[in-house]
Amino acid sequence: SCSLTEELTLETGQRQDPETTTGSSQMSSAYQRVWKTFANQSRAARDFFLPDVFPEGFLWGVSTGAFNVEGGWAEDGRGASIWDQFGHRNATKGQATPEVASNSYYKVDSDVALLRGLGAQVYKFSISWSRIFPSGHAHSPSLRGVAYYNQLIDRLLDSNIQPMATLFHWDLPQALQDHGGWLNESVVDAFLDYANFCFSTFGDRVKLWVTFHEPWVMSYAGYGTGQHPPGISDPGLASFKVTHMVLKAHARAWHRYNSHHRPQQQGQVGIVLNSDWAEPLSPDRPEDLRASERFLHFMLGWFAHPIFVNGDYPAVLKAQIQEVNKRCPSAVAQLPEFSEAEKQLLKGSADFLGLSHYTSHLISKAPQGTCSPSYDAIGGFSQHVDPEWPQTSSPWIRVVPWGIRRLLRFVSLEYTRGEVPIYLAGNGMPTGESEDLLDDSLRVNYFNQYINEVLKGKL
Repeated sequence: SCSLTEELTLETGQRQDPETTTGSSQMSSAYQRVWKTFANQSRAARDFFLPDVFPEGFLWGVSTGAFNVEGGWAEDGRGASIWDQFGHRNATKGQATPEVASNSYYKVDSDVALLRGLGAQVYKFSISWSRIFPSGHAHSPSLRGVAYYNQLIDRLLDSNIQPMATLFHWDLPQALQDHGGWLNESVVDAFLDYANFCFSTFGDRVKLWVTFHEPWVMSYAGYGTGQHPPGISDPGLASFKVTHMVLKAHARAWHRYNSHHRPQQQGQVGIVLNSDWAEPLSPDRPEDLRASERFLHFMLGWFAHPIFVNGDYPAVLKAQIQEVNKRCPSAVAQLPEFSEAEKQLLKGSADFLGLSHYTSHLISKAPQGTCSPSYDAIGGFSQHVDPEWPQTSSPWIRVVPWGIRRLLRFVSLEYTRGEVPIYLAGNGMPTGESEDLLDDSLRVNYFNQYINEVLKGKL
């Protein structure tokens, strides 16, 4: 897996009219505008390499997640997270286990030295909630857990590396999961207490905060397909409810920082959302074009629209769920509703948009009459890949560099509109355990191509 990924920062400078970028009109939607820009592009024009440099102020860094790198599984009073049991159960011979991982809990100095060697300006790491609060609740914090993050933050600053701290990277304390986890409304209060403690304890030095890292993955794989812990397979109900709770927790944490901590600390709080790019399988079929746009609203807009547009879910998403439920014999999905007060809390509750991107898809409209409670069926789309796209050791990641340029254009038109910075917080490709890890030419080529597509975004 990619435990360290390139992190970039991009600010888009062109302001757009919000009324023409909500996606409500197919002919004027942000997706349609991006599609029209690139639809007739030749392969040579699409793939050309731009010999240029990034603008002054562009930040470079790397990012990790606590469970992937820390190790120190039960040291110094750390409580279990939902990933611990899963990691033990799925560990195979020769692979890292939760007890050790990359052993970063004991390697702060050497890790920071490696970051200096890379010339990193920013290091995005996540805080293990259960290392700070073993029970998940904000009483009796682990002093040794706090000391570990204090040491990491201080070493980074000593090396002129800016810390970017993520509060939640999927690893919910097991003690909270035992009471329902993100399906229990009380977890929102627990997260707010945890976030407030971190702001108070580390915010004098941490000026970039991420509330949630790729929450779509948790909602989809943790509560939709059950491939990730807690292993719940309920895409029509649990997945949507979890997203609802996460969005409310994010908004409350942002407002707590804004009112109680920003005046003294002068930091920024955002969220990192992951999204693939989507193009129509058959460009001459309008239904495939609409399905491609719908795919983006189900993956990215599900979270981004409430925060960056109007405090509510995308109209395309709501209409699709209503249509499926009306057509099928019984309700297939249940999308919770925000109160007007919650919409006001959500709208504008981010100082930056973090974006993770790894691959792209070709999308077609799903066959009519499908009523199975699956993510694709609810969304009314089917996912495909071009067989010419290079494969990686992960079956879901194909190398499609030009997708990131188009995704960035869409995000800048639909969500940030030149007013909110974009941080590329996750990008990379996995290599197999059996491959030559010293000959990293495949990954080098991947980054060269994807980074150049980001650079071409300024054209």
